[in-house]
Amino acid sequence: MKSVWLMLALGVTLTGMNDSHARDTTPAPAATPTGDDPFLWLEDIHGARALDWVKQQNATTAKQFVDNAEFARTRDRILEVLDSEARIPYVNRMGDHLYNFWRDKAHPRGIWRRTTLAEYRKAEPAWELLLDVDALNQAEGKRWVFKGVQCLKPAYERCLISLSPDGGDAVAVREFSIPHKAFVKDGFVLPVAKSEVDWIDEDTLYVGTDFGPGSMTESSYPRIVKEWKRGTPLAAAATVYEGKPSDLAVSAHHDRTPGYERDFVSIARDFYHSDLYQRLGDKLVRVEVPADAEAEAHRDWLLVRTRSPWTVDGSTYPAGALLATPFDPFMAGKRHFTMLFEPDAHTSLDSYAWTKNHLILNLMDDVKSRLEVLTPPQVATPGGDWKRAAMAGAPAMSTINVIDTDPDHSDEYWLDVTGFLAPSSLRHGVLGGAAAEKVKQAPAFFDAAKFAVSQHFVQSKDGTRVPYFEIAPKDLKLDGANRTLLYGYGGFEVSLQPQYSGGVGRAWLERGGVYVIANIRGGGEYGPQWHQAALKANRPRAYEDFAAVAEDLVKRGVTSAQHLGAEGGSNGGLLMGNMLTMYPQLFGAIACEVPLLDMKRYIHLSAGASWMAEYGNPDTADWNFIRTFSPYQNVRTDGRYPPVLFYTATSDDRVGPVQARKMAARMQAQGHPNVWFYENLEGGHGAGADNRQSAHMHAMAYDFLWDQLQ
Repeated sequence: MKSVWLMLALGVTLTGMNDSHARDTTPAPAATPTGDDPFLWLEDIHGARALDWVKQQNATTAKQFVDNAEFARTRDRILEVLDSEARIPYVNRMGDHLYNFWRDKAHPRGIWRRTTLAEYRKAEPAWELLLDVDALNQAEGKRWVFKGVQCLKPAYERCLISLSPDGGDAVAVREFSIPHKAFVKDGFVLPVAKSEVDWIDEDTLYVGTDFGPGSMTESSYPRIVKEWKRGTPLAAAATVYEGKPSDLAVSAHHDRTPGYERDFVSIARDFYHSDLYQRLGDKLVRVEVPADAEAEAHRDWLLVRTRSPWTVDGSTYPAGALLATPFDPFMAGKRHFTMLFEPDAHTSLDSYAWTKNHLILNLMDDVKSRLEVLTPPQVATPGGDWKRAAMAGAPAMSTINVIDTDPDHSDEYWLDVTGFLAPSSLRHGVLGGAAAEKVKQAPAFFDAAKFAVSQHFVQSKDGTRVPYFEIAPKDLKLDGANRTLLYGYGGFEVSLQPQYSGGVGRAWLERGGVYVIANIRGGGEYGPQWHQAALKANRPRAYEDFAAVAEDLVKRGVTSAQHLGAEGGSNGGLLMGNMLTMYPQLFGAIACEVPLLDMKRYIHLSAGASWMAEYGNPDTADWNFIRTFSPYQNVRTDGRYPPVLFYTATSDDRVGPVQARKMAARMQAQGHPNVWFYENLEGGHGAGADNRQSAHMHAMAYDFLWDQLQ
């Protein structure tokens, strides 16, 4: 059972200098001692001196790239996509209603609303408004950003709404009554913090939050989880579990499935290791699975998803497998599993979803989707026979996601089907019934008939076969002159799959550009082993993969170094920083968004301590390998670097703005030309608190890259 904090990775922000195409092998300089860092003052996020520097940088960058008609046109065309009323209003079922959160031009901060299935099938459903965030902001004089809602089943009348003051991860939590369409007077309220809450019953919550000094982990997440009774002060809440400061986070969850009510406590040690306990009164009983496995109880069953080979009950199961066994016998000591999915060299498990009577597996075959439906035996017995059937899949080069099911009551499912050139369609069905019905279709925002999608594979430096997708004009001339944008991420087991983007289509493809997605190691495209191949000391494998794709694009004649740009955000921003410092000769320009860059100090900045399982601990001997991929330490005065745009947000409380600030300041101080910086005040790690801010961010990156790659 994966805690929300385990799922809160760095995030994916979807959106050459010489003739050599080999890596720049000049030895990196010795790391700059932290005490000698001349730009530590920029780590004072809200300090007057630092913000004055930010304002000056923003003005310079805006004058160059924003204050012109072409930027306004790009931004407005992207904003039309984000604000379009023809977009699909995605829903999730709670009881008899379908709920949706919606932003558009008239509601920039959004509205939370609901309707019925019968209404939703109509071209223009009638919606019942529950909460208008813009009206709330006007009434309270705030700038709240809606961050999600948890409602108490089965009635779904009481909800906990999370509101961020600036788009960051820290939120205020307030109890809301759906029948009254108002916040509950004297209801549950938590001040702004990185909190995690869950309903036990109408008058009781599990809550992990900032209870005062020492109550948060070194990663800035809850260290203590308590049981909080209505009408009592938070200080009086009873402690359920108290973790260590070095833990990533502690959380608790109550399963309200009728007949299977259970309580669990999860202690996340890091992103990939956690201990799960069943709470039985005052006693915690560990669910005895490997610490790096993911375990989830559902009705009679325990599912275990392995990250490393596991030998149990005389059988060895590979990394990336999905196993099932009856929950109660397992807790009593039985250890016989049925393997529901076994990975191979081309196929991995992307996700799974329960319905009342079935389990839907979402598989990836060379990064393309395929669905299977599994039916457990009627009586849950160890080693029982699960029936397996193919489910209607997606078109070629596409992604299909199970976005919602109703596991307590029915075999209903909702599918989202999309591809690089195919706008999303939303399909609704019931397993065992007719084929899924298309109930909503997203509009096309560019003429897809002019383009073609292809998948290619290239050998990386160590011989590993790395896939990448290319979206290009059908009449593409392989003359090396095409402006090409290469996007990547490569971390935290996140997969980059085919997905439609009206913004990319309008801002890049329609101009005549080529768009490429690199499925490099560090991601999850081929399961946990693909991710683990680029952990810690092996992190450079991800960078070698990305460079190999860049070189292959040149070798195939798609583009050349001066016409090849690169873009990435968050962990992908670290990727961009290393393309800048390791492979500057491969690129004509780089857009580096909400990035990690100072890997010497990253664990002391914002939520950086939570990522040591990914990168290592620079305060130990790990620095000997981390220093090789720390762009802030490796940028050199005598280096030659392509033009670069750093984009970040003051309100980003996950990675934080200071790393981009310091990198830009250092490069400018070293005298490098064409180093640009822009910092949005709101938006958190997504760098945009509303659609207009998001459009601004993407337009700036696309226009910058297009201008530089001439």
